[in-house]
Amino acid sequence: MSVGSVGATQDAAARRSLLIAVFSLLGATLFWASNYIIGEAVLTTMDPLSLVLWRWTLAAVPLLAIAHFVERPKWREMLRAWPWLLALSCTGLVGYNLSLYAALQYSDAFSASLINAFNPAVIAVAAAVFLGQRLTRTAVGGVVIALVGVFIVVSGGDIGALLETGFGLGQLLMFGAVGIWTAYTIIGRRSPPLPPITSTSIQAVVTVLILAPATLVTGGPQLPVSADALTSLLLIALFPSVLSYLLWNRALAVIPAARAGVFLNLITVFTVAFTLLAGQPFTVGQLVGGGIVIVGVVVANAQAFRRAF
Repeated sequence: MSVGSVGATQDAAARRSLLIAVFSLLGATLFWASNYIIGEAVLTTMDPLSLVLWRWTLAAVPLLAIAHFVERPKWREMLRAWPWLLALSCTGLVGYNLSLYAALQYSDAFSASLINAFNPAVIAVAAAVFLGQRLTRTAVGGVVIALVGVFIVVSGGDIGALLETGFGLGQLLMFGAVGIWTAYTIIGRRSPPLPPITSTSIQAVVTVLILAPATLVTGGPQLPVSADALTSLLLIALFPSVLSYLLWNRALAVIPAARAGVFLNLITVFTVAFTLLAGQPFTVGQLVGGGIVIVGVVVANAQAFRRAF
């Protein structure tokens, strides 16, 4: 085989690997977006505390098995990082999901996902404050633009009315979720390097250990009341809890983290698409505000985008 043929074969393999990685990122963000839609449906029959408990109880076993056979971690060494794993569990798996699901009881998935789109801009500010990362004027402008978009979303296009009535409970809970996920992100960046699937599996176990006593105090975890509710719960445990993490980490083996992070904005896009396809009502203010939020996030993270591409 000639040198040219070998090079062409390697290029074809690299393109194929990149294509698989891109589809993996699309799958991961698609499944994370489904958490909004399916979660909203499950919450009509189950409280947020029970939903988070069952979600990670069902996801913990496959995550542990996959971590053991794929990453082959040294479990005792992993457990030495227990303060970081506990902090990550309390913020990312317990706090964020409880706040998100509680918000979905008072707000629709469409609005919640649009508010969540503001998260990357908040993370950019938090990284400047807690990690010493430089926040440029462009980034500050992007944060302001995104914030205006959020106000348009939550007010339905009438910011004056929002100033008179204030935020709704669902909106406040979603803002809380954004703040908690920002804390989770900052803690994750400051923590020692950990195998990602193994770290997630341990966080899932810690989450179960934290929430199981809490549900017993409140009368015990609620069970799915129908076959549809059970199916939805299993879908949440499988797709956004297990498969998303597997696909995401598979893609990171090929695509740099900064470039992969751009795909996270698709969570909002997919959620909006799901709600529109389902024929759920929306307002022009939500669409316009959501677009402004995404523009602001892109501007706030312009430097990362340039590095990524």
